[in-house]
Amino acid sequence: MANVSEAEKHSTVKDWVLEYSDSLYTRALNRTSSVEIAEDLVQETFLAAFAAFDGFQNKSNIKTWLTSILNNKIIDHYRNKSNRHQSLDQLEEDKAFNMTDSMFNMNGEWNSGNQNSIWEDEKHLLDDEDFNATMKLCMDDLPVKWRLAISSKYLLEKETAEICQELGLSTSNYWQIMHRAKLLLKKCIEMHWKI
Repeated sequence: MANVSEAEKHSTVKDWVLEYSDSLYTRALNRTSSVEIAEDLVQETFLAAFAAFDGFQNKSNIKTWLTSILNNKIIDHYRNKSNRHQSLDQLEEDKAFNMTDSMFNMNGEWNSGNQNSIWEDEKHLLDDEDFNATMKLCMDDLPVKWRLAISSKYLLEKETAEICQELGLSTSNYWQIMHRAKLLLKKCIEMHWKI
């Protein structure tokens, strides 16, 4: 959008704020579980869009472009948070590894008590409000890097290579984290979800 006056740029971004704030805020809130952080990320998204306004070339629609900026802001938020809490997160990861190890016997097979019938009707789980609330709580309990890996894969639908690059993981470490995160989510949901 080259050759646009400052007044036109301000007016256009103001229109975007009015039109897209709610959907961006909902996305940010779903990814961060914090009203304050979601508000800050949406504000940062519009500031970044304003700064990059002249570079936007209408190759995608505005909402897609803004959502992409927001997704990057969310990743940056968690990356910064992860860097600040790396030693604490390492303790969380060690604890999580120990918890998942206890789910298997010496031969690497499931312990007999680790299978639950609640997963038999999995097609309807995402329609259940209680399940979704429990899932959100369980996601919040994961170590930060594990939560980012799961969210990037299943909520943001990113490719493995991109997630590994963003989180500084090797491919094998990524798959190990994904596997163990799913195990912890399963265990947490089974313990806390009231059917």
